[in-house]
Amino acid sequence: MYPHHREREQPIFSARAHVFQIDPNTKRNWIPASKHAVTVSFFYDANRNVYRIISVGGTKAIINCTITPSMTFTRTSQKFGQWADSRANTVYGLGFATEQQLHQFSERFKEVKEAARLACEKSQDKMELANTALSIAAPQDLSDELQSPPVMCVNGPEDKMFRSQSADFTLSSEKERIKKMLSEGSICEMNLEAELFTLQDSNSKLVAALHEANNNVEQWKKQLVAYQEETERLRDQVADLEAHGGHGPSDMLKDELTRSLEELEALLKAKDEEIHILQNKKEEYHEMEQEREEAIHRLQEMEMRNLELERRVQNVEQNLAASMEERDHTESEVQRAIEILDVKIFDLNDLRQSLVKLIDK
Repeated sequence: MYPHHREREQPIFSARAHVFQIDPNTKRNWIPASKHAVTVSFFYDANRNVYRIISVGGTKAIINCTITPSMTFTRTSQKFGQWADSRANTVYGLGFATEQQLHQFSERFKEVKEAARLACEKSQDKMELANTALSIAAPQDLSDELQSPPVMCVNGPEDKMFRSQSADFTLSSEKERIKKMLSEGSICEMNLEAELFTLQDSNSKLVAALHEANNNVEQWKKQLVAYQEETERLRDQVADLEAHGGHGPSDMLKDELTRSLEELEALLKAKDEEIHILQNKKEEYHEMEQEREEAIHRLQEMEMRNLELERRVQNVEQNLAASMEERDHTESEVQRAIEILDVKIFDLNDLRQSLVKLIDK
């Protein structure tokens, strides 16, 4: 009667792409919604039976679009596609790294759109059936309510026997509280997963940049050694030429050598600055690595918390099932007592009629 699994929003498909939005003023130009490629995912909400496209960049949602049967994903180029969201009054664009990724996203969009159409039709059919059932059941419920006696008296003061609705109200409020706890836990888990994806993306980019920087540093070190050797050689030549006095170089040659030395020194200075910048980036990479580890630790704590919530939900569901069974048993006992009392009342009524007849005789 009560399933032990909890319903929540489940990811269906994910892809990485650059997200754009149409300029609301011109309706022609694209405005980048993210600096880098982000994760764009299809989600299914089992509670509301709807499909959504969600993308998170940093701490805010870039895309939060509910898919409707009227939406269409259009491929405008080999690596770019777009669709319109009338609820948000905007048009989203996605730029993929390869044509294959765009094709996969387009096919999945068609599948989810068809599923959304079927879900919409199914919900409409359920609403029509519910309205029909209510219109048919209403008169019967009213007649039952009129026919059932509200009070019963047996050998004593009046005891009003009403079927209490407090148990149903307590069970429904307990269910709502549990659903609220689970929804808060799933939202926190989704935010942590999005933050983890962002940190992993930044981590991979920083690792690639670090490898490239290390390679560039090695090349620049070799060039620096070569420039230093060239500078020393030119200085030696200048010193030799100046030492020979009358056989010295002309002013034009001296100026040319001086310019060469200045250019080499400026180049050495620029390379030193680039090496300093790369060292700073390396320190930033270590900081990002620490943040990623902290996010992983927080995600593990959230998973442990979710497990504890699931355990508590299972215990509550078992208690609810036991309460329902006990209530059903109590109702059956009360019904049986009512039937016995009805028989006793009928017998007393017969006895009364018999006594009246004897008195009349």
